[in-house]
Amino acid sequence: MPHPTLPKHQSGFTLIEIAIVLVIIGLLLGGILKGQELINSARVKNLGTDFRNIPLFIYGYQDKFKTLPGDDPAVVAHVAGTQATTPAGSQGNGVIDGEWKSTTQTDESYLFWQHVRLAGLAPGVTTPGTGYAPTNASGGTIGIQSGTIDLTKTPIKDANNKAIGGAYIICSTGILGKFAKQLDTQMDDGDTAKGSMMATPTTTYAIGAAATETTSIDDATSYTVCMGV
Repeated sequence: MPHPTLPKHQSGFTLIEIAIVLVIIGLLLGGILKGQELINSARVKNLGTDFRNIPLFIYGYQDKFKTLPGDDPAVVAHVAGTQATTPAGSQGNGVIDGEWKSTTQTDESYLFWQHVRLAGLAPGVTTPGTGYAPTNASGGTIGIQSGTIDLTKTPIKDANNKAIGGAYIICSTGILGKFAKQLDTQMDDGDTAKGSMMATPTTTYAIGAAATETTSIDDATSYTVCMGV
């Protein structure tokens, strides 16, 4: 008589094997998400460091030479730098004149960076030109100017149409909305349309731009963040 056909072995994963695979996938996803969180935290920390360091450049220069970088009328003698010539006759008046984003090589706000670099307070090239302006962790431009109540000259204004306050205003461009909100929470009041730190879209930025409410900030949009100190 013929032998009965033996049952074939079924191929596939057991429930235990599937559970193990799911656990491994969960651990990998958790590690990736945690790693991204750490990267984002480091980015925000670096962006915040820019805002904290620039006042130190000012105070360090004043401590050495009793005058403001960029506004220094004796910069040639002090650090062999270039004296600003615009606005005419404004050197030594205690104000960093010129727009924070100025590309005019004779403006005080532009030459600010040369002066603090030659004084050994900040890194970077000291010859005006390509690659001269400092950049942030997002690749955006950083700048500084003196504060003003003039809405046509202030870098940014709040929801009440009031110029951002502060003796000096530091601005940094190209910061994603999610980072702008974190910065404001860490360094100010958490409201990106008021206080000492405000944000406005980089793509439409112009001097005197209106700040954007926190609830209207888009995480994936780039913003220009300004802070008064």
